[in-house]
Amino acid sequence: MAAFQKWRVQRAKADFPSGLVDNCIRIYTTRPDTLYGATYMVLAPEHPFVDRLTTPPQKAAVEAYRQQAATKSDLDRTDLAKDKSGVFIGSFAINPINGQNVPIWIADYVLMSYGTGAIMAVPAHDLRDWEFAVKYKIPILQVVELPDGYEPTKEERDVALQSDDGELLYPFAGQGTAIHSGPYDGLPTAEFKTKITADLTEKGIGRLAVNYRLRDWLFSRQHFWGEPFPLWHELDSDGKPTGLMRTDRAEDLPIKLPENFEFKPHGRPDPPLEEAGDTWLYRTADDGVKLKRETNSMPQWAGSCWYYLRFADPKNGERLIDPDVEKYWLPVDVYIGGAEHAVLHLLYARFWHKVLFDRGYVSTVEPFHRLVNQGMILGEMEFIAFQDPSTENSWVSAEDVEYDGTHGFHVSSKVKLHAVKRPSTDVEKVGGAFVLVDNPNIRVHAFSSKMSKSRGNVINPDTVVTDYGADSLRLYEMFMGPLEATKPWSMQGVEGVHRFLGRVWRLIVDDRTDDVQLNPTVQDVEPTSEQLRLLHKTIKAVTEDIEKLSFNTAISRMMEFTNELGPQEAKPKALLNSFVLLLAPFAPHLAEELWQTLGNSKTLAYEPWPNYDESLLVETEIEIPVQVNGKLRATVKVPADADKQTMEILATNHEVIAKQIEGKTIVKSIVIPGRMVNFVVK
Repeated sequence: MAAFQKWRVQRAKADFPSGLVDNCIRIYTTRPDTLYGATYMVLAPEHPFVDRLTTPPQKAAVEAYRQQAATKSDLDRTDLAKDKSGVFIGSFAINPINGQNVPIWIADYVLMSYGTGAIMAVPAHDLRDWEFAVKYKIPILQVVELPDGYEPTKEERDVALQSDDGELLYPFAGQGTAIHSGPYDGLPTAEFKTKITADLTEKGIGRLAVNYRLRDWLFSRQHFWGEPFPLWHELDSDGKPTGLMRTDRAEDLPIKLPENFEFKPHGRPDPPLEEAGDTWLYRTADDGVKLKRETNSMPQWAGSCWYYLRFADPKNGERLIDPDVEKYWLPVDVYIGGAEHAVLHLLYARFWHKVLFDRGYVSTVEPFHRLVNQGMILGEMEFIAFQDPSTENSWVSAEDVEYDGTHGFHVSSKVKLHAVKRPSTDVEKVGGAFVLVDNPNIRVHAFSSKMSKSRGNVINPDTVVTDYGADSLRLYEMFMGPLEATKPWSMQGVEGVHRFLGRVWRLIVDDRTDDVQLNPTVQDVEPTSEQLRLLHKTIKAVTEDIEKLSFNTAISRMMEFTNELGPQEAKPKALLNSFVLLLAPFAPHLAEELWQTLGNSKTLAYEPWPNYDESLLVETEIEIPVQVNGKLRATVKVPADADKQTMEILATNHEVIAKQIEGKTIVKSIVIPGRMVNFVVK
């Protein structure tokens, strides 16, 4: 500790170093307020300090892990859905805030290309660090107190774990109040960050910095389909480049790719456009200098970075976008993309937009109001059961097995077990676990993996469309679960929504005839009050769910509508017209055909969205349970605004309840308006 204090004094005198120094690992963090909660450090496997800091006992494990990490792309390494992995290198670092020793690990979720290739890990307040610490049993220290009434986010709930005493534990990645942070205790996060940054700067331990996360900034590509650069290389008298370049005149833009260009490999390292022909490749400038066009082209995302602007003004031949149009349409309300998509394309789009903003071409500093990351669709669930070869291959329940992805080991006996893949037909879900159908006491290991050719779990959408139709595929993808959730694919799920669409078809179409005709139950009659209430309740729910991007619950609402209306003998045509309009965004092909079958001559694409009437949503009559001595005996319909006395009279007059209380004394009547009635009798 004396050496550490001496170092701190020297550092304060010397100030923050301008470059790397051998005795310090430089990190970049957006949360200096959590420094007191750092319980380990992580270096990227490629970090130059790894060789020097790895201790001899850990050398083999570290080298093996580095070789494994070298085979992965940056996207694979930062995949949020993948299992975290890493290796302790044997050395410790000193946290300059409190002098505590923290172990140093390498892990592939840290990239050398981001920040400094090293992080301080605070598992209590970072989701990735939390998963890593839980897996490797690294201490977790909370240093940010949650605000009162805080509800964990979906991402935080997804990685929650249960403590030995049954408490649900999860990381907190938001802002709160400092705890366990020495002299900073009690400070709100924003104030804490400002104060500790100033203190670290004064002590020469840290400084305020901006880190730009733009990656893969290689704008030039050797392909022939990208946008050409408006650049020309000057050539000398021998036709060799002089190193000087010229740009095209503004009136010559945009530069078009050569027409009738047939790409064939030419066996040289030059770009394919080198074969474009002299009329496109060369020209002579007005001053007599011979010029050759740049044959590299822009990357595929050069245009996609700003396509949203052209969508708003696609036919404008004078400028990128008319200023009045841009002010009307921008910013875009919501940007939806997968996590990897948002890491790259979103950053590029924001980068370009900020350039355009700085140049005065757009009026908003940010292009998008809201970001929604759609979850990844995994392969179908896989099921592994375990057999003990030492006891005639008897089954071992998964909770008694340590499984490393290849082999299983009995937790108590450490016997190596056979891992047997079982088909989904051999497994059923009981409660929150999967068990063998023929032996429900045996739990199996159930998991889903990212779709990949190597695992053989890729689902070809063309096959699904061929077998079930495009509407079934589309509807199932929306019905799988919340948009942001990572979800396993299930062909049984596809079959389920396909059956639902079949019920919708039969709701309107008579399936007993060879041609398409209306079901006889579909009639030009006035809807009943109950039918109107059902429709308007469905319109309201589906409308609100769509606005919240809760497509799965919107589909559930339509399923409820179909189930309730299906058995009725008279189905008003006007009611079904509105329902088909609700269905159209989810199953457009089926909805269009049903719309025509209902007698509408024009497409539904231009029909207004149905509106709901709040007054029709009011329940005039409700159904309540009636109990005798706490046991449900019947349900009875009562006016929605019935008082206790009315509810009690209607309940006692029900024939089933009348028999239950006949000849008995009602000791007490418990009546909760609008909810239930319970008679305590002797």
